[in-house]
This record gives sequence, structure tokens and C-alpha cells, in this order.
Amino acid sequence: MGDQEGQRDWRKLESHFEVKVILTVLYSLILILGIVGNSITIHVTQVLQRNGYLQKNVTDHMVSLACSDLLVLLIGMPVELYSAIWFPFSSASGNISCKVYNFLFEACSYATILNVVTLSFERYMAICHPFRYKSLARARTAHLIIAAWLTSVLVAVPLLVATGTEGHVLEAGGAPAQNLTFCTSLRQHWGMYRASIFTAFILYLLVLGAVAFMCKSMIVVLKAPMATMGTSGPRAELRVPKHESARLKTSRKQTIVFLVLIVCALLVCWMPNQARRLMTAALPKSAWTKSYLEVYAVLQLVADIFFYLSSVLNPLLYNLSSHQFRTAFLQTLRCRLSIQHVNKRTLESSKVSRVSTHLLRPLLHKSLRRNTPDSSRDTDSPIPSGQSSPAVQSLTITTSETET
Repeated sequence: MGDQEGQRDWRKLESHFEVKVILTVLYSLILILGIVGNSITIHVTQVLQRNGYLQKNVTDHMVSLACSDLLVLLIGMPVELYSAIWFPFSSASGNISCKVYNFLFEACSYATILNVVTLSFERYMAICHPFRYKSLARARTAHLIIAAWLTSVLVAVPLLVATGTEGHVLEAGGAPAQNLTFCTSLRQHWGMYRASIFTAFILYLLVLGAVAFMCKSMIVVLKAPMATMGTSGPRAELRVPKHESARLKTSRKQTIVFLVLIVCALLVCWMPNQARRLMTAALPKSAWTKSYLEVYAVLQLVADIFFYLSSVLNPLLYNLSSHQFRTAFLQTLRCRLSIQHVNKRTLESSKVSRVSTHLLRPLLHKSLRRNTPDSSRDTDSPIPSGQSSPAVQSLTITTSETET
């Protein structure tokens, strides 16, 4: 009877049917928007790179970031929808699938923020240290992306051991209650799980701090007056070269705007999820009270929604920070993507400018001739009265030859 009463109390923590339906619709909408947005982002960035609007290294970072967001949505959302919303107190998955899910989800999640770091570092070197940036090999971008994914995998490896399927014990010394099975941290590996969560949280804070520092440095450089290539001094390489085109500088500013926005998004969207994870690492499951679990259940719903929104926001942030990306993105949605190569577009603009200049020349000549006084009527003519101008002499010679 005591077990039934305890089981009934835990079941009260489940959301009402109407809430489950609303959350299902919201999750489905987030999933569709995330898949469409990130898939189009991958396509658009490659098109812009082929047409000269994006550098290849920036394109590689953006594609890697979009892929990690797609994996987070595809791996996490269906499982969360089933296990956290519809059946929160019973896990139909086996122990192995539980471990694999936690590992993949953790790896893809931290690949997202580490890809943000690599993109920030790439732009930081290009803007703040252009000479060092050019001296590095082209394989730098590939090495950075590989390092980001390998680091995220290393962060997630402990979860292969520290998580699994486990029954919740309502009373100390009792047996696991029926239908209260979780894919959660294991009691026998509690120390490893706790160290993994706190290490990942420290990495998250380091990522935010590093990206914020690099964004601030890039903003300072772009706001500084442009210096010539001959500038000397310890801060010479922090200046933007004088010959740098306005288009390139605008592109860099757009990249910085995107990085600032994405740092704000990571701070707002990831912090509830980090708080939820810290709750799981603060106390073992056996020490959780009913009120503690109630807070955790509510926080999990909020944290999951904000966490998955961060994967949907990246394409939106690209659209906000770049007019060219926004144009290509909307054209792709309408299945009418037509972008000229940047060199061809510049050449056509140059031709139009030349044609307009050529058409204006007769008007300029007419205006000059109209404003120039007639020499025969000008009393202040520099030519003496007894002489004719060279043009008049030429005309007289031609006339006399004709008469002869």
C-alpha cells in the first residue's frame, strides 16, 4: 500500500494531457524549423562560397556548425518528446541504447559550442593578426574543426560508463519501484558522472569567455582607423590594411555581429540546461526529495525548449547579420536561387558605369561649347585683329584649294 501511494505521488508529477499535446506541437515545430533552416544554411553557404561571397574557411566552419545543430535536433528531440513528455517515469529503451543516446547527444551538443569557438578564432586571427593568419597553412581550418569534434567526443566519453537504465528507489533499502525506470546516471559510477558534468560546465564557461574576448578584440580593431602597410610598432599588425576593400570589411563586420548574437543565444538558451544538469550532479538520485524532483521536472521542460531553440536560432542569426545570406536564403525557400559570381557582378557594374560615362560625354561637350564665347564676337580675343586663328586659316586654305 505504501508503494502504491508513493507511486501515485510520483505520477502526479506528469504533465496533463493538454500540456503534452501543446508541447508535442511546439517540439514538432522546432524540429521542422531546425531541419529546414540548417539544411538550407548548408546549401546557401556553399553557393555563396562558390560565387565568391564567402571564404572557404568560413564556409567550412558554418557547415560544421549547422551539421552539429542538425544532429542535436535529430538525436535529441524525438527521444525527449517520448521519454521526458509522454512517458517521463518509464524508459522503454535498453541499457545500451540509453548509453549511446547520452554519449551522442553530449558529443553533438558540445560540438556546437566548440564550432563557435573555432569560427571565432578563425575570424580573430584574420582581423587582429592578419600577417600570422596568412602565414598559416590552409589545412588550419580542417585541423580546427577536427579538434572541435574530437574534444566534444572526449567530453562525452565518460557518459558511456556513468549513465544507463536504473529503477528509482522510493525508500532506502527497498527494491526499484515498478514503472519507475529512468535512463539516468548510475549509482555505482556517481563520481565519474559528477566529474563529467562539472567539467563540461567549466568548458561551457570557458567557451563563452573566450568568444566574448575575441569578439571584443575584433570590434576594437575594426573601429580603429585604417593604417598603411608600412606602419611599425608592436601593434602594427592589429590595424586593418589600407588597401582592404570595403566589401571585405563589411563581411568581417557581419561575421562579428553574428558571433556576438550567437554568444548571447548560447548564454540565454544553454544556461537553463546547464542548471538542470548541475541539479543532477549536485545530489544522487537516492537523496532527491519530492519537491526537488518537482523543481527538476519543471526546469527540464523549460531547459529543453530553450536548448533546442539554440539550434534553430543559428540560421535566423545568419539572416539578421548578412543581407547577401538573407537574399540567398529567401530565394532558396522560393526555389529561385539565382546568384551571380561576385566578379561577374562587379564587371557588369563597371560596364554600366562606363556606358553611362560615354553617354554623358556629348552632353558635357555641348555644355562646354555653350559656355565658351564665340571668338569672332569676343572683343577681348587674344588673337590679333590682323591675324586669323589656326582654325580659320585652315578653313581658308581648304576653300582656296577647292576653288582652284
